[in-house]
Formats: sequence, C-alpha cells, structure tokens
Amino acid sequence: MTSDAERHTAKMARIKAARDRMMETKTGEKGLIIVHTGKGKGKSSAGFGMILRCIAHGMPCAVVQFIKGAMPTGERTLISGHFGHICRFYTMGEGFTWETQDKERDIAAARVAWDKAQELILDAEIRMVLLDEINIALRYGYLEADEVVGFLRDRKPPMTHVVLTGRNAPAALLEAADLATEMTLLKHPFREGIRAQKGVEF
Repeated sequence: MTSDAERHTAKMARIKAARDRMMETKTGEKGLIIVHTGKGKGKSSAGFGMILRCIAHGMPCAVVQFIKGAMPTGERTLISGHFGHICRFYTMGEGFTWETQDKERDIAAARVAWDKAQELILDAEIRMVLLDEINIALRYGYLEADEVVGFLRDRKPPMTHVVLTGRNAPAALLEAADLATEMTLLKHPFREGIRAQKGVEF
C-alpha cells in the first residue's frame, strides 16, 4: 500500500519533470517593460523591490518619481543615503494634483520628469529604470501615452528594464508591456479611518 508521503514524492517528481521540460524552452533574455497598476496597494512597493534586487546584484539602476514631492520617504532615504553610487534617485513631482491645484505646473513638472526618464533609459550603463507613479501623470493628461509607449517601443535599449507604476495604466501601455500586474483592492485601512503610516506607505 502506497503511503501519503510516497504519493506526494511521486507527484512532486512528475511536477518537477514537467517544469524542467518547460524551462528548457525558456532561454531568451530581453529588457522588459513592466507595469504595476490597479486600485490595490503595493504598486510602488513592488517597483522598489525590483530596484533593491538590482542593487543587490550590483546592477546600475535609477528611479524617477513623477508625483511624490518633498515629503521624505523610507525608500528615498535608504537608496540615496546608502546606494546612491549604484542607483540614481530623482523626485521630480510636487505632490498629488489635489495638493498643487495647478495643472500647468503639474504638466511642466511631468515633462521635466519624462525628459530625465528618457535620459536615464538611454544611458547604456543603467539596467533598470523605475518610473514611479507615471501612470497618474498619464491619467491626468500631463503626458501623452502614445509618446511614452512610442519611446519605449522604438528607443529603449534592448536589455534595459523599465518599470511603470500607478493606477489606471492606459490600454496602450498595457498592450506594449511584457509583464503587467493589476493589484486588486480587497481591504484597506484608510476606509476605517487609518491614515498613511511610516514604514507601510512611505
């Protein structure tokens, strides 16, 4: 009589064999366009997790924040303070649009951020660029989605990864992406009167 442990071992062996056969066909590498979007929390956090992986592997990388302004954040303090030699960090926004209440100023700030983003993406030494909250700039029309997608499609170096975060990623960007993840909101403490907290949101 076969035991549970033996059945489990046999099942895992079959899964491993199938997985090994599948992995044999996955030999390509390329610079990816990666989109984190959706109403759920964790889009920027996922992007910064990838940046920290690059740092750990000694891969030059960069961050451009399109919306977040002067408020200090843990990720900026850590990266700029300890890893500035390998990760360039640019906070280009002036805060959320309801704070500035000046569309022309927001458009101008987004244009400056996009110019910096293009410069960094084209830099042959940089392996990954995180465009944090760029989807918000696209949603509000501060930047044109066709311009961003066209640049990524036609001018991004073949082995450079670009990560784009923020709610409401436009359809054209999702279509162009190699990897797109939608964060789904199930529960959020803000709905229960809990404000953004250090170490969780910033």
